[in-house]
Amino acid sequence: MEQVMQFVSNHPVLSIAWVGLLVAVIFMTLKTATSKVKDISNSDLTRLINSEGAVVVDTRTIDDFRKGHIVGAINLTPTDIKNGTLAVLDKHKERPVVVLCANGTSSKEPAETLVKEGFTQVFTLKNGLSGWSGENLPLVRGK
Repeated sequence: MEQVMQFVSNHPVLSIAWVGLLVAVIFMTLKTATSKVKDISNSDLTRLINSEGAVVVDTRTIDDFRKGHIVGAINLTPTDIKNGTLAVLDKHKERPVVVLCANGTSSKEPAETLVKEGFTQVFTLKNGLSGWSGENLPLVRGK
């Protein structure tokens, strides 16, 4: 314990940074564990589409969407979702909704917004469309 105290007194900036990172990791772990939005894999998405008629919401730009998207996906940007422009989704509130982005990093916030809007089963696709295409799963181009 004496060595720890000596390290902290000799390196206060490193010690504060370490404590900050520890708090951030604990916070993110608790936030993920308590979130109503869960990450799903590509195989889980395929199962949800085939067995439960899941709706896929692609949050990428329209240009990226046209370059390739999952069959039947609806293109809504995070801004559309945040502003409540959800008319195209309102009839699907009771069905599973899977939100995806390019690489799985920015779909969580739009998904949380959908939960607040009353959607009961909201998921995000782990690794986004890059993970989907990385496994050579089918994409539709255009539209």
